[in-house]
Amino acid sequence: MTISKFFVAAGLSSALVLGACTDPGTLNLPADPNQNAKQGAILGGLVGAGVGAIANDSDPLLGALAGGAIGAAGGGLIGNQLDQQAAELRQQLANDGIIIVNAGNRLIVTVPNDITFNTDSATVRPALRADLVKVGQNLNKYPNSNVEVIGHTDSDGEASYNQGLSERRARSVADILQANGVNGSRITTIGLGESRPIASNLTAAGKAQNRRVDIEITPN
Repeated sequence: MTISKFFVAAGLSSALVLGACTDPGTLNLPADPNQNAKQGAILGGLVGAGVGAIANDSDPLLGALAGGAIGAAGGGLIGNQLDQQAAELRQQLANDGIIIVNAGNRLIVTVPNDITFNTDSATVRPALRADLVKVGQNLNKYPNSNVEVIGHTDSDGEASYNQGLSERRARSVADILQANGVNGSRITTIGLGESRPIASNLTAAGKAQNRRVDIEITPN
């Protein structure tokens, strides 16, 4: 990369980042329902501007502008899709224990193990199957994404046993999604055992949070 290309890409990226850092909360403005779509556009513009500046040898500024515009449009569409998909999932799922988080670049659907499985079991309870069927239907409506089903446990028991249990539980959830039409090529199952807690394993409440299956939905 030439020096001129570097400074063009860096300058445009800096401008976009500064624009993205304006937090409506610090200005006492109401929450923006399109925040994730806007963040997606900003991130897409950043990537597009950098790639465009590097790719266009004859005019890095023009390349950066073109790449930034294309990237912003694509990123905005992804952000808008995630906002819409998250809203639909919240309306469709009946169990209040299921948590849906829009992380900006992916959706994370967290299903607590305590409402999904009996103790030491990898068989999904009948009451939760209906909700997982709805997740599968939602994934079929938005087919342009990859899905990671990730099992987690608390730290009770042997780590090797917990690892295996987390893998079996992730597979059970993935099997229900696939049985309801989600293409198996989109789904990856991962067992992380007790290695990635989100709360303290020193309390019963913390252990309950750590026992979970996360369904992470990432647009292509």
